[in-house]
Amino acid sequence: MAFDRDGEKADISVNMYEDINIITGALKLYFRDLPIPLITYDAYPKFIESAKIMDPDEQLETLHEALKLLPPAHCETLRYLMAHLKRVTLHEKENLMNAENLGIVFGPTLMRSPELDAMAALNDIRYQRLVVELLIKNEDILF
Repeated sequence: MAFDRDGEKADISVNMYEDINIITGALKLYFRDLPIPLITYDAYPKFIESAKIMDPDEQLETLHEALKLLPPAHCETLRYLMAHLKRVTLHEKENLMNAENLGIVFGPTLMRSPELDAMAALNDIRYQRLVVELLIKNEDILF
């Protein structure tokens, strides 16, 4: 992909493409094709654990701990992406993309279960959505 060859010169400005879905699709494909997901297999259980916590303060504390498990490059990339997605939510009246919808779209792309069992992985999808939703809504606190 152009990002891998010469990321600084890759032009993904909105004026260059008539359909914003082209850019979104390329971004999702890039993250989905990474050999190690942005939210790594090692950190995955802690992120899922955080989504299952009902107390909001404890949930954020556990998410913060989970972020510390990521390699620095993964954490910085995730921080940048969450800041961008938070800006996307500011225009939800036009684009219909609130944090929950973005969690649905990006959850399975950014984090994949290390489990080979399809049922276990399927059960985690709702928690993947919630993790990304929480990261977007709280990016200014968590990063």
